[in-house]
Amino acid sequence: MKSIIQKAGSILFLLFLIFSFNAKTNAQPDAAALYQQYCAQCHGSDLNGGNATSLVDGVWQFGAEDGYVIRNIKHGIPHLGMPSYERSLTDEEIRAVVGYIREAEKEEGAVKPPAPEMVETMDYFMEVETFADNLEIPWAIDFIDENTALITERPGRLRIVENGVLQAEAVKNTPQVLHEGQGGLLDVAVDPEYERNGWIYLAYSHELKEYEGNRPPAMTRLVRGKIENNTWTNEELLFEAPPETYRTTRHHYGCRIVFDPWGYLYFAIGDRGAGYQAQDFSLPNGKVHRIHKDGRIPENNPFLYDDEAMKSIYSLGNRNIQGMAIHPETGELWTTEHGPMGGDELNMIESGKNYGWETITYGRNYNGTIITELTHMPGMEQPNFYWKPSIAVCGLDFYRGNLFEKWKNRLLVGALKYEEVRLLQIEEERVVHEQVIFKGAGRVRDVSTGPDGAIYVVLNNPGKVVRLTPEE
Repeated sequence: MKSIIQKAGSILFLLFLIFSFNAKTNAQPDAAALYQQYCAQCHGSDLNGGNATSLVDGVWQFGAEDGYVIRNIKHGIPHLGMPSYERSLTDEEIRAVVGYIREAEKEEGAVKPPAPEMVETMDYFMEVETFADNLEIPWAIDFIDENTALITERPGRLRIVENGVLQAEAVKNTPQVLHEGQGGLLDVAVDPEYERNGWIYLAYSHELKEYEGNRPPAMTRLVRGKIENNTWTNEELLFEAPPETYRTTRHHYGCRIVFDPWGYLYFAIGDRGAGYQAQDFSLPNGKVHRIHKDGRIPENNPFLYDDEAMKSIYSLGNRNIQGMAIHPETGELWTTEHGPMGGDELNMIESGKNYGWETITYGRNYNGTIITELTHMPGMEQPNFYWKPSIAVCGLDFYRGNLFEKWKNRLLVGALKYEEVRLLQIEEERVVHEQVIFKGAGRVRDVSTGPDGAIYVVLNNPGKVVRLTPEE
């Protein structure tokens, strides 16, 4: 009898230990205590700032979305003195701290400040005015002439701004797009000889309708057409990948369109989430492509006579290019490419070159794990410049106007995460100076020199386009 009682007592004690352990492990982190222990010294016990910025003023300099904030806490921002907490806090504790900050924002009534009306740079005071407002995820802008602009909205609308007024009705009959994830209507480009031929080019995510399944595959597609009576007409298909290369992922489509002085058209397709495929010549994704404006393949394309390669490929090993620009004087093709966490790149793209993804990279996976230990390899190009941590580069243009004379031929770089426009001075293919000229008005999706010499910035959150001019 005694042994039975002892066994029963042992079992009850074991159950108590198990219950206590489960209760401890299932307990929610004390977010307020964690904040005071790890964050308050810099950001203030009341979250209103101290040695570092306020967390309840609606301003997020290094990414406003939860994912960005979580990664910034976990991995730090070393170049600004913010340490990483991945060894001090669990992922659950970091998420709890972010939730605590969000609740404090609500209590404070934090709202994003409006775009400034005046910005000071190293060279100019700039006036900021709204060019187009109340847009839904605007993605790109280009100009037919000084009085007419075209803006894409990612859900699938092509909008016209005429004489400074956004037209109420979108262009009718534009291609049907797959608006899911990062897909939708992407770039718009006006033919350099538009006055003679009237062509306008569109890039978008296209799904295979005939596919039977819950998640039809998709890929980036390129067409051109004309606008007559606010209607898309005369459409011609310029590039469509083979159906077997389409993917069911919904991110990394690319895609920008540019023209060089010799009449070639360049566009980029992202790796579509399959980085290893960026090294495969037989697949379209993770590449820069070059075609003639009517879709024909140039006779001097680098892989034209390779039986296994896609004939339109111009370069490979590109993760997800969302910025492309042609140098106004040299005709060189420059691109900005999203890295993973770290490793955003600026590259001058040359025929047949391999830019390394994902064999070499300066970035890591978003969870902090290593993609590869390699940053160099024979036969693979080094970036002309890279950002670590990443700023989420998007939109690119060489300044070509006359309003900002000091910035002639300097490179305008947009940043989604950091909500910035940066200005890069390049000499002998090297970045010798970088400055932020515009920040905090929204996620910068595109940046372009207008025919009037102003700088036009396409913003997400809020969806609008702003116009930058020097103070008169």
